[in-house]
Amino acid sequence: MPDLILSNAALPDGRTGIDVAVENGRIVGIGAGIAAQAGQVGEVIDAGGRLVSPPFVDPHFHMDATLSLGLPRMNQSGTLLEGIALWGELKPILTVEAMVERALRYCDLAVARGLLFIRSHVDVSDPTLRTAEAMIEVREKVKPYIDLQLVAFPQDGYFRSAGAVELLARSLDMGLDIVGGIPHFERTMAEGAASLEALCRLAAERGLPVDIHCDETDDPLSRHVETLAAQTLRFGLKGRVAASHCTSMHSMDNYYASKLIPLIAEAELDVIPNPLINITLQGRHDTYPRRRGLTRVAELRAAGVNVSFGHDCVMDPWYPLGSGDMLEVAHMAAHALPLTSREGLRWLFDAVTVNGAKTMRLDGYGLDVGARADFVLLQAADPIEALRLKAHRLLVVKNGKVVSRAEPKQFRLDLPGRPGAVDEASYAPRAAG
Repeated sequence: MPDLILSNAALPDGRTGIDVAVENGRIVGIGAGIAAQAGQVGEVIDAGGRLVSPPFVDPHFHMDATLSLGLPRMNQSGTLLEGIALWGELKPILTVEAMVERALRYCDLAVARGLLFIRSHVDVSDPTLRTAEAMIEVREKVKPYIDLQLVAFPQDGYFRSAGAVELLARSLDMGLDIVGGIPHFERTMAEGAASLEALCRLAAERGLPVDIHCDETDDPLSRHVETLAAQTLRFGLKGRVAASHCTSMHSMDNYYASKLIPLIAEAELDVIPNPLINITLQGRHDTYPRRRGLTRVAELRAAGVNVSFGHDCVMDPWYPLGSGDMLEVAHMAAHALPLTSREGLRWLFDAVTVNGAKTMRLDGYGLDVGARADFVLLQAADPIEALRLKAHRLLVVKNGKVVSRAEPKQFRLDLPGRPGAVDEASYAPRAAG
């Protein structure tokens, strides 16, 4: 007897009138007419022809800083470097209890948004390692409903910050999952390159993945992603390394980029742009024309590189906005890249779902028989409409159990001769798909 059947759903691949049957936390059937043939069922939920999707995935976030906006002051310049300085002012007054409380509040919001998989960078530059302690506690608390991966991130520089080498190793011993780094924040290009060699060697010795804040700058000569790709190949880490941000690629000359991108593809690096934050923090020193600061997504896609998008920040020293909505992230990318063809818009939906799952190496993810019963029902007809509307999440299911529900969103009107209510999802173009 299925525990749950979601009936009459549309799938991201274009199929409609589909039922999804769930038993013991797994998808046991996908197809038309399952509900009619199932006999006894724990619960049947009518999707009403709306889109069911695998959960949203955020492969790049900073949960130790989330919801700390205004502590101890605001970022007046809006720059990355002032954000880092401000975070340095905040760290001495952070407590484990406050970080846990803010992170759990954010995770509540994430679940309501259908965001069930998050990779968070954890600043391990502070000798107390309070951030690591707090995020490990959060990881355990949210395990029933969010899969949380934790990156040991030397925010103040692996070589630049006194004691960072030992602190990163200690944080991994505590149980952080992934080796992180920030080579462009080292004092010199040479030290940045040396940090990547050391970090990749450490990951190889420990059998861990790598995720590097790489070239998050407008400087076209910041070329650490080249070194990261080379060290990935040298240490046999192919397919286990992610390069986050890579904004300097926006400013590189085309000839160098034509050499670099095949190297990234050869090393099988995952690339994680963060559209909301990259377009906000980059180009701050420009007058006009002002650079957008996003990496070369089109060229990376054409080379076969897996590109997934991260949210990066929500109401913290670097970004005063944000809502935990990965469709908002993809929506910004559509404008900033720009990418508005039907194929491009459809791909943007993948960039915050299945591509992120590849980046995080998630097992059992997806809408397939045998996969984990994790999915989201959206008030939209298809992925492009979900992106256009930043669609309302009607149902969120984790391990076969409903963890969030919402009523369909409607606007009530009082206009002579016009309908009494408007459902924005009903405005889908008839030729969509």
